[in-house]
Amino acid sequence: MICQKFCVVLLHWEFVYVITAFNLSYPITPWRFKLSCMPPNSTYDYFLLPAGLSKNTSNSNGHYETAVEPKFNSSGTHFSNLSKTTFHCCFRSEQDRNCSLCADNIEGKTFVSTVNSLVFQQIDANWNIQCWLKGDLKLFICYVESLFKNLFRNYNYKVHLLYVLPEVLEDSPLVPQKGSFQMVHCNCSVHECCECLVPVPTAKLNDTLLMCLKITSGGVIFQSPLMSVQPINMVKPDPPLGLHMEITDDGNLKISWSSPPLVPFPLQYQVKYSENSTTVIREADKIVSATSLLVDSILPGSSYEVQVRGKRLDGPGIWSDWSTPRVFTTQDVIYFPPKILTSVGSNVSFHCIYKKENKIVPSKEIVWWMNLSEKIPQSQYDVVSDHVSKVTFFNLNETKPRGKFTYDAVYCCNEHECHHRYAELYVIDVNINISCETDGYLTKMTCRWSTSTIQSLAESTLQLRYHRSSLYCSDIPSIHPISEPKDCYLQSDGFYECIFQPIFLLSGYTMWIRINHSLGSLDSPPTCVLPDSVVKPLPPSSVKAEITINIGLLKISWEKPVFPENNLQFQIRYGLSGKEVQWKMYEVYDAKSKSVSLPVPDLCAVYAVQVRCKRLDGLGYWSNWSNPAYTVVMDIKVPMRGPEFWRIINGDTMKKEKNVTLLWKPLMKNDSLCSVQRYVINHHTSCNGTWSEDVGNHTKFTFLWTEQAHTVTVLAINSIGASVANFNLTFSWPMSKVNIVQSLSAYPLNSSCVIVSWILSPSDYKLMYFIIEWKNLNEDGEIKWLRISSSVKKYYIHDHFIPIEKYQFSLYPIFMEGVGKPKIINSFTQDDIEKHQSDAGLYVIVPVIISSSILLLGTLLISHQRMKKLFWEDVPNPKNCSWAQGLNFQKRTDIL
Repeated sequence: MICQKFCVVLLHWEFVYVITAFNLSYPITPWRFKLSCMPPNSTYDYFLLPAGLSKNTSNSNGHYETAVEPKFNSSGTHFSNLSKTTFHCCFRSEQDRNCSLCADNIEGKTFVSTVNSLVFQQIDANWNIQCWLKGDLKLFICYVESLFKNLFRNYNYKVHLLYVLPEVLEDSPLVPQKGSFQMVHCNCSVHECCECLVPVPTAKLNDTLLMCLKITSGGVIFQSPLMSVQPINMVKPDPPLGLHMEITDDGNLKISWSSPPLVPFPLQYQVKYSENSTTVIREADKIVSATSLLVDSILPGSSYEVQVRGKRLDGPGIWSDWSTPRVFTTQDVIYFPPKILTSVGSNVSFHCIYKKENKIVPSKEIVWWMNLSEKIPQSQYDVVSDHVSKVTFFNLNETKPRGKFTYDAVYCCNEHECHHRYAELYVIDVNINISCETDGYLTKMTCRWSTSTIQSLAESTLQLRYHRSSLYCSDIPSIHPISEPKDCYLQSDGFYECIFQPIFLLSGYTMWIRINHSLGSLDSPPTCVLPDSVVKPLPPSSVKAEITINIGLLKISWEKPVFPENNLQFQIRYGLSGKEVQWKMYEVYDAKSKSVSLPVPDLCAVYAVQVRCKRLDGLGYWSNWSNPAYTVVMDIKVPMRGPEFWRIINGDTMKKEKNVTLLWKPLMKNDSLCSVQRYVINHHTSCNGTWSEDVGNHTKFTFLWTEQAHTVTVLAINSIGASVANFNLTFSWPMSKVNIVQSLSAYPLNSSCVIVSWILSPSDYKLMYFIIEWKNLNEDGEIKWLRISSSVKKYYIHDHFIPIEKYQFSLYPIFMEGVGKPKIINSFTQDDIEKHQSDAGLYVIVPVIISSSILLLGTLLISHQRMKKLFWEDVPNPKNCSWAQGLNFQKRTDIL
């Protein structure tokens, strides 16, 4: 119980002791203060020591005799008890010359050994002290400078700093325990001063630092009173960085800088500058809270020297060191702004101050030129002041690059003399088209834009910015002050592409392109896009194409896409399938329509068909074309007609039984619609006998002709049925003797064409058509034949003919009653050959003669010019001779 009471009393005493120490400590000021230790002329009853130091006093000889025994945790230093003489130490600040003590007027006491104290008993010992927290917030620095450097230099001069940062506890006060003070050795080789460095943890910048100085020289120990400080209140920032000067667009000198890093609070700045010119010299010192300062009334040919330092804006602190001086010299001609970046159609102005031969040119005498080739009209000038001239450009056009120069040079001149310096004017066409489309699933919107129309500037960047309104677009889009950037990526086709996802279909997206450059930024005209209005639908699906049976139309069907839900219009393109399809277009405006039937010229061809769609109200884009659908060739109708055919009759002419071989050519698709599976021969005789024979796919058939009249018909059969219109051929004994062809002539035009002509005699029979038959008599080739209209009297046969070969030509008249008697010739007609050959030669010779005449005439003209030049080249012109000067060669002169 007694032990517990003793511990409580002891803790209470420690608490009172520490609180007393805080109250009696000297608060360190942001400015320099002085430590003064005076010779012994008075005694003191007590002396405040830091924790870890003990004091013993006695009353012998009538004064304090104290033994100082400091003990340190860090070094374990021990001093033996010595007989001491007392010095009295206190602090004096620059603002207060009186000795400053703690609140209870308690001074520090320095105990000096009696052996060496005689050196200091007749004089005061003084030191200048300044402390601050370094700008990196890691070291607390105290500079100790002795005012008697030579006196202390002769002795073993040492300075130590004792310090403690008490722990902060929630339920107990700051209690530095006995022996908790630490000591650091101060470096006394820095500019004949001592530098003491105390590390301060970042977490304790707001805590109170207790410390005192111990100065030793020649065996004499000086002990300062206890000092206290909050490190955060003693921050000495690093000097400001990046000091820079430039002339603003308004003609002021802008001094700017950057704050030092790691400063935990805002700073105020002190700027001192001097101006030196031929007309004025001035100095100024200003304090600002911003990181820039504007100096007005600058003059050409002036020199400005500037320095800046910083200090805490709110609360105590220490001024930083001055930054490195920076010098800025203005030119003899000052343009402001020196460079302008603007867009087409805008108005801009340049200002100018011109100095010539140490005199500023009056603004009324200044003229302006563009590229030193075009004088700017005086109507665009404006006198701002006695020395400042202004020129304004209206409704500017785009700057045309001149070689490597992408700007126009604007010169400020004095009458007829221009300085080599100039201002730069950049005018860019920023009309950039931004196009957007929403995908068919209505989940994202892709926007594209190209820079091909923009004049590129070095070190410039382009950025798409946008603002999304809650609903729809405004009537007149404008650039909103609150906008967001959008990342866009360059594609292989030279366009930039940005994707908005997710999207709000009914929100208005106002977009523009911002050109960022060191000269400034420009914005393209804004455009507002409503995602719902720029939808590119998915292409129609389930596209089918077929040729309808019996009707013979191209039927196209499709299914509309699910999105969007608006009414759609459709566009169809179709054409014959092949490498290069010749498309035909067809529009469908009925939103409910899902099919259409179109006429096509060839029902037996393969057609390719594609369909696309778009909103019926015209908004948005056409979808992509659907995948192509193809028709399948199949029989649509029965064949339009049977094949044309002819016959070859073999057998004895005296007998009535003969073998007749029918010949025909396969039907084309347009006639068979669209294929022929087989052919059928229908027979009809004079005895009313009728029968049919299926010959399959053969194109030749032989039968026996025994009746007086025998009619045959060849039918073409496909999957639909038999041909409707067919050709009939009647073999009749009486009709084979009817002769109406009086003459037949055949003459060749060339090796590929023979003209056949004939003359007919009147007849009572109805002539249906002719059959021309020809063959090469020198070969055993097949007979060739053609069916010709009955109204024709001359026909051109195109085939391969050999002039030296012998050909037989036969002309058969075909009547409704049967085949008439043919007219046969076995050679070409000689008179006609010679006539046509002479006509053909005439057609060849006349053009040759005309061409030769033109060529000969041109040759003569060219030869004439060359001969003239050859013979008259060396003949001088008399007008160029010295003797002929002044003579008139047009006037006749009589020779005497």
